Amino acid sequence: MAETSDFKAKPPAGVDAIGASSEGASLYELIREDIIEGRLAANERLVVTDLARRHGTSTNPVREALQLLRGEGFVIFSPNRGARVRPIDQDFVRDIYEIGVLIEPALTRWFVGMATGEDIAELERIQGLIEENNFADTFRHSELDTAFHTVMYQRHYNRHAAELWWKHREVLRAVSRRFNFTLARRAAIIREHRELIALIKAGEADKAAELISRHVEGSGRHVLEQMRARNAARAG
Repeated sequence: MAETSDFKAKPPAGVDAIGASSEGASLYELIREDIIEGRLAANERLVVTDLARRHGTSTNPVREALQLLRGEGFVIFSPNRGARVRPIDQDFVRDIYEIGVLIEPALTRWFVGMATGEDIAELERIQGLIEENNFADTFRHSELDTAFHTVMYQRHYNRHAAELWWKHREVLRAVSRRFNFTLARRAAIIREHRELIALIKAGEADKAAELISRHVEGSGRHVLEQMRARNAARAG
């Protein structure tokens, strides 16, 4: 089995995953991790000079990082208050996945009409790797699963839609990695991926779009259920 790093998911062509200097990109990763893990609390003010001092850098990379996080919805800018942490709550996750339910069927329907034999072979190859991993390495699964869907969306003519999908996908990946997949969700992912490949092969664009809608909604609901269970455990 190849190393996990060999399957690092990449954004669709023309979509910049970061769009900042290397130092700004590094800070973006660090601050995002602090937000997701709760080290930076919901609604906490993000003071540029304080963050620069904490991370031993100048203020410019911090500003770059905060703008990137603003674009993904992790940070909110308010007049006269500056930047603050957006609560990573159930409403936030619901909004993100509901947008995916709207966007991804359209991207999928287009892909079915354009898919080549090479595209289908690549989907089957990646799916084989997903099943080989069998959720043993959750990071590896996340990378492979993202690569699977990127094959379908990477050539879409609407680059704004592809970029929005990628940004929201990255948010959900960042949030969902805190939770384990239930056995039911694991089975659903494998089954739905296989069904999707079969529908693409058959040229069934509408059925593939319907399936991807259920697939995205199922993923979103699974994350919400895990968040509710965690919050209930904390409250108890």
